[in-house]
Amino acid sequence: MMSRKVLMIVGDFAEDYETMVPFQTLLTLGYTVHAVCPERAAGERIRTAIHDFEGDQTYSEKPGHGFTLNASFADVSAADYDALLIPGGRAPEYLRMNARVLELVRAFDDAQKPIAAVCHGAQLLAAAGILKGRRVSAYPACAAEVKLAGAEYADIAIDAAVTDGHLVTAPAWPAHPAWLAQFIARLGTTITHG
Repeated sequence: MMSRKVLMIVGDFAEDYETMVPFQTLLTLGYTVHAVCPERAAGERIRTAIHDFEGDQTYSEKPGHGFTLNASFADVSAADYDALLIPGGRAPEYLRMNARVLELVRAFDDAQKPIAAVCHGAQLLAAAGILKGRRVSAYPACAAEVKLAGAEYADIAIDAAVTDGHLVTAPAWPAHPAWLAQFIARLGTTITHG
């Protein structure tokens, strides 16, 4: 039976594309997606940021769209979901300091449920202590954290993704097609082109 319920943990300054695109894609495919943020309830909004690659030493940041949460963080339990999705951006910086967020990540990992993380989302996986012995991609600036967490950093193209067991990771939003295709496959959905 196909999995149908995905938890997405976001926070202020989550990357706009990495929040909006997976959320809308999974809804389009018929999944229920609950977007939550610590200390926020359903109906509240987070601020997103648009990160772009414009030839500087790092990405640029511009204000993104507001994103309305559709579930309350206080009400979620990993047992109620089939998978976890973690967008990147600056949100993982502070989400990784929230004990309850780390507990949720560990619960999904312990249950071997699919976990998708993109860009700086690997910071949250590293903080949860679930990367040891795995092959993981992330935004290149997070490579040191991935390695310090005991994982092999997958230095792949910006539009590629890597799956290691139930963990699906990618370096940034240009990887959405590969990342989401691999995550959706882990959820048991097959898409064919005819």
